[in-house]
Amino acid sequence: MQQSLSGRQALVSGATSGIGAAIARRLVRDGAHVVALGRRGDRLAALHDELGDACRIAVVDVGDAAAVGNVLADFAGIDLLVNNAGTARGQHRAQDADRADWQAMVDANIGGVLNLTHALLPGMVARDFGDIINIGSIAAGAAYPTGNVYGATKAFVRQFTQNLRADLLGRNVRATCIEPGTVRTEFAAVRTGSAEAAAKFYDHPNLMEAEDVAEIVALCLALPRRVNVNLIEAMPLGQAHGGPVFADGMAVVPGA
Repeated sequence: MQQSLSGRQALVSGATSGIGAAIARRLVRDGAHVVALGRRGDRLAALHDELGDACRIAVVDVGDAAAVGNVLADFAGIDLLVNNAGTARGQHRAQDADRADWQAMVDANIGGVLNLTHALLPGMVARDFGDIINIGSIAAGAAYPTGNVYGATKAFVRQFTQNLRADLLGRNVRATCIEPGTVRTEFAAVRTGSAEAAAKFYDHPNLMEAEDVAEIVALCLALPRRVNVNLIEAMPLGQAHGGPVFADGMAVVPGA
């Protein structure tokens, strides 16, 4: 099943590498014109050189609402928004976390989604046509040590998408949340700050690639307009949710 995106005007955030770049490539391949956003101008320039005039670029921090507003003033008629930009910072449990890491994740993972959606959704509603695809994570529903704020921001993305669906009832504007498991990208290197640690993290068979997530995005867009995919959770064949964890070394609490 494949539906041409000819005539569609798309915006993809976090398009400098990994999932965002793969989605931009897939959308262009399917006929869309794409505005690729990111913070690394050299990466965006390389993407533009690869995709040609079908890909326009803008360097912006999506967590900065004013900067987003200034950039989007140059791009009209966007009817397909892919909120992909996000980050994971720190490897500490909540009691040892750096407050700045928490804020960085809130600004990018929540603030970026809000800023772009707030700027583009009114136009979609006015034209009564559009799609918003939010890239979340399985961390939205699977707690793990050190996942504290990252998982919470992705839970926000999931719930925000569902609430968009409620607000958009009766409109020809779809909202979808896609929650991938482990995808082989720069994600681990950014979080750990170590290429060696990232290589160890990804040293497992049958992990997902960025192009796999782009295929899921394409699938959601290819479905008839009467179909809204609310939520997709996709895990690599080589990954599964873990079972209960017990603190066997913990002292027995009297009276418990």
